[in-house]
Amino acid sequence: MMSIKSEIQKRRTFGIISHPDAGKTTLTEKLLLFGGAIQEAGAVKSNKVKKTATSDFMEIEKQRGISVATSVMGFYYKDKKINILDTPGHQDFAEDTYRTLTACDSVIVVIDVAKGVEVQTEKLVQVCRMRDTPIIVFINKLDREGKDGFDLIDEVEQKLGLTLCPMSWPIGMGQRFRGVYNKWESNLHLYTVENKQKITEGVAISDLMDPTLDKMVGTEAAHELRNDVELLEAVYPEFDKEPYLNGELCPVFFGSALNNFGVRELLDCFQEIAPFPQPKAAEERLVFPEEDEFSGFVFKIHANIDPNHRNRIAFLKVVSGKFERNKQYTHTRTGKTFRVSAPTAFMAEKKSIINEAYPGDIIGIPDNGTFRIGDTITMKEDLHFTGIPSFSPEHFRFINNDDPLKAKQLAKGIDQLMDEGVAQLFTLKQNNRKIIGTVGALQYEVIQYRLEHEYNAKCSYEAFHAFKACWIESRDDTQLAEFSTLKQRYLAEDKFGRPVFFADSQFSLQMAQEKFDKITFHLKSEFG
Repeated sequence: MMSIKSEIQKRRTFGIISHPDAGKTTLTEKLLLFGGAIQEAGAVKSNKVKKTATSDFMEIEKQRGISVATSVMGFYYKDKKINILDTPGHQDFAEDTYRTLTACDSVIVVIDVAKGVEVQTEKLVQVCRMRDTPIIVFINKLDREGKDGFDLIDEVEQKLGLTLCPMSWPIGMGQRFRGVYNKWESNLHLYTVENKQKITEGVAISDLMDPTLDKMVGTEAAHELRNDVELLEAVYPEFDKEPYLNGELCPVFFGSALNNFGVRELLDCFQEIAPFPQPKAAEERLVFPEEDEFSGFVFKIHANIDPNHRNRIAFLKVVSGKFERNKQYTHTRTGKTFRVSAPTAFMAEKKSIINEAYPGDIIGIPDNGTFRIGDTITMKEDLHFTGIPSFSPEHFRFINNDDPLKAKQLAKGIDQLMDEGVAQLFTLKQNNRKIIGTVGALQYEVIQYRLEHEYNAKCSYEAFHAFKACWIESRDDTQLAEFSTLKQRYLAEDKFGRPVFFADSQFSLQMAQEKFDKITFHLKSEFG
């Protein structure tokens, strides 16, 4: 029992969230460098070689320069096992990010110093706040001209509704950027540029009145820093671990991930204060990490992590107990038992087979179509973990096969990609035509690209006008029959055979709800 407890206390599982281009993937990569998990950063861009970031492993991500699938990476740092979930920043993939947040015990929010808080960041932070997830804020790109530190902190507090506690503070910004004063450790990190190489050094300085400061950064910058820190101490609360763990107080760090500046300070503080794995609610009860029996849930499914092998992997977060390779477990939705002979741990696309895993760990389970997002796996107890969201699609298009000889490949590709939760598939009752519904329009491009490159199938789209897809449930067979006759052109089934009604406007949905009062119209299908 003792060993499980000590393993749990070593674990830190967190997500990195931000708006696209705030530098999230670069930050992930620098954290991996500190953890010794990679030897050199993929963001090194010379004129001849353009490496791609370690965590962007799908071909389309490398081409478009955006992260569209969540990557999972684990490494050890100062005797802590750190699991990072790097989420897509692009709003069209928010659904994947929301689900990933259910597997995180805390998050780091990355904000661009010039752009400040953007809409997508607001939405994601709202999800974290609903769950009281502890948040650390990293304000990035200090070597560029940006907003004043105090203005930025005000903006973050107002727009995100957070109470902030600056743990470090910039000395100047952009051209005037000289370094960062780290309040957490009471030392200075100076930023010097020599032969176009950025060099950083940590200088212990316990008293800001020390004249050494003036020598290091110049009288003007030293004076400004002293005034800023005095103001910080007067206005912002001292760091207190309990409110942070309750999601009420958010530490803030400043730095430049690309230049490797301020990242180690963030990681040092994070590994010390961030929560280890927390209890999780199931429909039946609250499940605690230190329980003897293993349990976990699937928050993501990914097809073709290795394009050379047609393989699917279910990403499973361990909630309680110890997971062991080749042990018999129960898939609670189907009631079937199974063994996992090749469970994997991740380092972006590199996978290694593991023999055991503890609460907080993310493991990959080879999947041949058995799992769905939201599934619970246990030793034998009948548990169902809650809180994995699914969303009503907002865009709808017919999908057509552009190569009649590849119909089988297309059907298989669509089937597998839909299981990943990238989009939802509907089949019209009237003529069996297939409709794909997504939360964001960019997903159509990703589906088309992946069908062609991973399944060797070509497709095209055609507009299908619909306002919402509604899953229908009826308490009266006669009314359902009447509704089905009247609306047959708008009726479909989802991938699991559940009846769906396409409302073409808000008005027609209201009319249907009023006229057919024994039918319930759900805007989302809960998984399972």
